[in-house]
Amino acid sequence: MLQDKEMVSDYLAGINASLTGYANMISQANNSELRQTLINMRNQDESRQRVIYQYALGKGYYTPAAPASQEVIQQVKAQLSSPQ
Repeated sequence: MLQDKEMVSDYLAGINASLTGYANMISQANNSELRQTLINMRNQDESRQRVIYQYALGKGYYTPAAPASQEVIQQVKAQLSSPQ
């Protein structure tokens, strides 16, 4: 029998995979109605993902990475905003 932590982890992994799938489908959808439907579905999954993430965080099932230092943040900003 799966434990609560395993179920939460599996559910989060599934939602994260579906979000990646939605991004691919949305970018390729030519029909505007289909595209909007996919966007709505993605938004619903993002909301569910956030709720489950908060639950996992509260239960101690998930430990987020340490915050980046200001120096690292500035380096990334500079790299992303400089023309290549």
